[in-house]
Amino acid sequence: MIDILIIEDDEVTNFISETKLNNLGFQNISIVTNGQLGIDYLKENDCPDLILLDINMPILDGWEFLEAKNDLGLCPDIPIVITTSSGRPEDRSKSIAFKEIITYLEKPVDFNDLRSLLQKLVEKKLEC
Repeated sequence: MIDILIIEDDEVTNFISETKLNNLGFQNISIVTNGQLGIDYLKENDCPDLILLDINMPILDGWEFLEAKNDLGLCPDIPIVITTSSGRPEDRSKSIAFKEIITYLEKPVDFNDLRSLLQKLVEKKLEC
């Protein structure tokens, strides 16, 4: 069983992502709508197996979330997938600086790609 945390401010995107992930067989999904709520979630809950992280959000954006998470030592080994509508090359380049980012997906997210990634996480978790 894989626990997924979605940090995304767009409610429509959250609904679509949760529905698609449910259809792929992933049921343990938590959603927060900005980076500060993501930090609060990590402080108050067990670490998820994967974080889907938007970049452009109010209050605490994706980059600020990553910096705060690392500064606080929260869930250091949790893989993160950037999911963004930003087509800015500098955002993609910036993602390389964070070891926990395993891939960078531009919206609309191709859920076949995400399914393959999730399947690898499931297999890795079963090995442990």
